Amino acid sequence: MKYILQILLVAVIIGLGVGFYIKSTDEATGHLIIGLSIVVGFFILMPLFIYHRWKDRDVKEYMLNKENIMKMHNHEKDKRR
Repeated sequence: MKYILQILLVAVIIGLGVGFYIKSTDEATGHLIIGLSIVVGFFILMPLFIYHRWKDRDVKEYMLNKENIMKMHNHEKDKRR
């Protein structure tokens, strides 16, 4: 998954660069390539990246409930000592 994300990121960056380069000669094609690069980055790359980063984590660790608030409060007390 890591390599797929890296390849997609490089492809999006290259697509943006090519789009801006072509835009100087053929504006419609340049806008098309830039738009496709942004769509791929937004609808394919970002969800894959978010899934890759959060797949092994427990969401309950990041929720604010009474138990976690008490842990944070106790951590601050320990820090002051």
